[in-house]
Amino acid sequence: MPDIIYILEMVGIVAFAVSGMIAARNTNMDPVGIFTIAFVTALGGGTLRDLIMDNHPLYWIKHQEQPILILAMAIIFSFCRPLRRLRESNIVLPDAVGLGVFSILGAQLALDLGHSWFIASLLGVMTGTFGGALRDTLCNEVPFIFRKDQIYASISFAGCWLYFVCQWALHSDTLALVIGLSFIVIVRLLAVRFDIRLQRDAQAH
Repeated sequence: MPDIIYILEMVGIVAFAVSGMIAARNTNMDPVGIFTIAFVTALGGGTLRDLIMDNHPLYWIKHQEQPILILAMAIIFSFCRPLRRLRESNIVLPDAVGLGVFSILGAQLALDLGHSWFIASLLGVMTGTFGGALRDTLCNEVPFIFRKDQIYASISFAGCWLYFVCQWALHSDTLALVIGLSFIVIVRLLAVRFDIRLQRDAQAH
């Protein structure tokens, strides 16, 4: 499964980088700002995970093709006029994909290092959400993870546990990965589409 994991890592990096570039462009940042936001969005969660688990060197330092890819994407995005027209609403899909990929892969890495399901799920949530939180904070927005009208971290947490259970029950890491990842992405998109939230404000009578 290592090849599949690496491919998914690159997919997650591209997805989160795109969401970061759209957010940066919508706040009128220059190319340097666009690269910076794309970088922290795509690699921030993995960096936090590696620091917490004392996993050195950091993953993106060992795999320099990842920041190089983000730099190339930022340059293309900055000077390609059609891409510059993307709006905030276009963030939802790449953000959901990035959330799913990094939540599951972060949880799996924690399992590989011998941590329990509970600790692995927390590390999965951190990996999946921290980059987006940095993106929104640097763009002067309230992060998705802290918005009461968003289901975000809870979807990541539930998806990680679904992944663990499927691994245990199905004895297939690949199938469990597909199920857990699909759950996070689909539920996140449905939550945005149908305005599903954990708590609603009391309505005045």
